[in-house]
Amino acid sequence: MKPFLDENFLLQSKTAERLYHDFAKGMPIIDYHCHLDPAQIAANINFSNLTDIWLRGDHYKWRAMRAYGINEKYITGSGTDAEKFEKWAVTVPYTLRNPLYHWTHLELQRYFGIHDLLSYDTAKNIYAECNAKLQTPEYSVQSMIEKMNVEVICTTDDPIDNLEHHQAIKNSGWKVKVYPAFRPDKAMNADDTEALNQYIAKLEAVSNLSITSFNDYLDALKKRHDYFAENGCSVSDHGLEQIYAEDYTNDEISTIFDKIRSGEHLLPLESLKFKSAMLYMFAIWDHEKGWVQQYHLGALRNNNTRAHRELGPDTGYDSIGDFKQAQALSRFLNKLDNTNQLAKTIVYNLNPCDNELFATMTGNFNDGSVSGKMQFGSAWWFLDQKQGMTNQINALSSMGLLSKLVGMLTDSRSFMSYPRHEYFRRLLCNLFAEDVENGELPNDIEWIGKIVQDISYNNAKNYFTFG
Repeated sequence: MKPFLDENFLLQSKTAERLYHDFAKGMPIIDYHCHLDPAQIAANINFSNLTDIWLRGDHYKWRAMRAYGINEKYITGSGTDAEKFEKWAVTVPYTLRNPLYHWTHLELQRYFGIHDLLSYDTAKNIYAECNAKLQTPEYSVQSMIEKMNVEVICTTDDPIDNLEHHQAIKNSGWKVKVYPAFRPDKAMNADDTEALNQYIAKLEAVSNLSITSFNDYLDALKKRHDYFAENGCSVSDHGLEQIYAEDYTNDEISTIFDKIRSGEHLLPLESLKFKSAMLYMFAIWDHEKGWVQQYHLGALRNNNTRAHRELGPDTGYDSIGDFKQAQALSRFLNKLDNTNQLAKTIVYNLNPCDNELFATMTGNFNDGSVSGKMQFGSAWWFLDQKQGMTNQINALSSMGLLSKLVGMLTDSRSFMSYPRHEYFRRLLCNLFAEDVENGELPNDIEWIGKIVQDISYNNAKNYFTFG
């Protein structure tokens, strides 16, 4: 019987152990998509306690606590930080076979050197030990990032963000590079014209442009796109149910925009055409600048109306959706490729039923101009666990070139999520090793080790244009 979470965790053979320890383990991390707060990085804060850094904002943990039966008071409510941590500790032993069980203990080990299993009985001592460490310089945000061997971080930022914290980080001379990523989802959400008009007012203020027409709107957003580029941005990101690729004319979009500005409610087809036009323009700008564009597709958000009303978005009430993806994604990519304006692109799916669909769709638009130009991105959100990662890797292996994958990302709001890169690398090494052990791949450890290093780090290093 193998011990739990030892140095050879998830590595089921000597070949897997060698691939991980000799080739993957020491590679730096390029975290090209996450939701970390750049203000906290710039200020190099120390979190007040383990609840503050570990539980606040982590809807993965909140969902598990609710399923176990923890009152909302001790999740997002008025409970003290100590009470909230205790309730999480009570929940953890019941998360067996959920990835949270692995992540929880990996994070306790990697950041704090704690190998005890978290439970009600161990909670008090673990909380006290971690809290004491969190007050020291070695556990400031920047120190913790350095501890995980992180080289690059891309945060997720709205076009109206002023990027002052990214500027402060750059000017500080800190060795880890922190760049913004351009995420204009709010700028194209025509389903709520009142909210969109409020957004346009903010855009007017930051761009110092009056917006009375659709062309004015594009000018203001393009100005922000340029501003992001001036501040080191070279990636964009969209979180959408599905790609929007409805046919439209410029006159139609101008008329629709006038309706938006007059506060009229749009018909569903009008909203779809507006979203399609905006998504296309963002993609054109990305290509002009040589950016990498990312599309996170398939989440059905805010399913619980009461919870959304009381707690707001991103609080643990989203799920996998069953949207039709293929035709719109094909039309969108083809329209860009047809005029040779398709940027380097990463698409992520949330529904595992779409793995092979996405793996084959990306292959339609590789053109030999860039190694791995079209990427079927690593397993995302509900899928970034053992089975989900394995399925994504296997689908890409069968339908494309796994060897050109740009590796893992955290997609996290937590500074303690970097062991997800380790988790991915361990699984990757074990899958290669299984094929070697089975005689399905040659026993050329040096070559396979090089491929592992490429997927872990080198491919991302070459794919992105970080300064």
